[in-house]
Amino acid sequence: MTPDAGIAAPARLLGGGRVVTPEGIVSDGWVAVRGERITEVTSERPGLEGPVLDLEGAWLLPGFIDLHMHGGGGHNVAESPRAMEEAVAFHRGHGTTATLVSLMTAPEGALREQLGWAAALTRRGAGSRGHVLGSHLEGPFLSPRRRGAQNAAHMLAPDDAVLERLLDAAEGTLRMVTLAPELPGAPGLIEALGAAGVVAALGHSDATYEQARAAIQAGARHATHLFNAMAPLLHREPGLVLAALEGGLTCELINDGIHLHPAVVRLVFDLIEFPALVTDAIDATGVGDGRFWLGGQEVRVHAGEARLMASGSLAGSTLTMDRALRNAVRSSGLSIERASAAASRVPARALGLERELGAIAPGRRADLVVLDDDLGVTAVMAGGAWCGTPDA
Repeated sequence: MTPDAGIAAPARLLGGGRVVTPEGIVSDGWVAVRGERITEVTSERPGLEGPVLDLEGAWLLPGFIDLHMHGGGGHNVAESPRAMEEAVAFHRGHGTTATLVSLMTAPEGALREQLGWAAALTRRGAGSRGHVLGSHLEGPFLSPRRRGAQNAAHMLAPDDAVLERLLDAAEGTLRMVTLAPELPGAPGLIEALGAAGVVAALGHSDATYEQARAAIQAGARHATHLFNAMAPLLHREPGLVLAALEGGLTCELINDGIHLHPAVVRLVFDLIEFPALVTDAIDATGVGDGRFWLGGQEVRVHAGEARLMASGSLAGSTLTMDRALRNAVRSSGLSIERASAAASRVPARALGLERELGAIAPGRRADLVVLDDDLGVTAVMAGGAWCGTPDA
């Protein structure tokens, strides 16, 4: 949509909600939307004509942005272009209006093909099925010692030539690469990622504190699922965890009550400015218990907990972003403003998209989530279009 088309579009008004903005909660707030953009946020009805949706006191939050998603609704993003699209659509129903598509360690040829699928979805924009911001490679440059549910048979040492081929396959849509900073050649690869405009993330790593610090100095800006698949924080060997917490990195948290204790989540929010809620969701999300496949390995899901059959390692999650936010508020005692920022504004900032996404503010994309008193999703707007049938 051109800027002129957005101005010419009739206004739609959302009123009577508890609107979560970067400045705080606007009680009985009003939000005006023209086309795909938010034009006004106020405590009084704007002087505009247009249809009105009365939110009747519901919460209105920015749409969630998931930086780490492998599947959902029975669909594995690495299976096919259709499965990738369906997984994105599943999570949109839980308030995720923008997402990265996360690809696990696999043979280079498979990764290049999957990056091409993600590039095609990214070029389509918001569309009717979901808004893909690009791809996230979780591997192949990882530590076998901290492989978690990754397939060590396909892991590689950092290699500039391999990275160049992966970048070419992504056609400018590769947004993030997770790597282990202690591997030979990792600092150079981090610098190459920065030069290509890709976020270097640290994870699946046995790095010492000193190695992690060197990676941050080389340009790493993100920590993949903090605490999980990395050396633990010990008082004499603080490792990657402490380096990430004190280094200003955006730190992912899988807030499902399984990967992290609620008190640990609360502590991280107390310690740093930029925690980011993520799902690390697999295809089993929203499906129920059973047996599944992830990266060529069999996974058993029981009571919502996914583990590899062979090793018992946690294998992603069955989490959705709405539940991650609800857990942050209900289990960890965080304010809805702080939880909302971790689910939207912080992820947008991590990708350099904070002027476009992640906040209810004039000029931002009209990506919105309506929540009831129990913080359950009742409506989702993406790019100014309702994903369902609200009145306005």
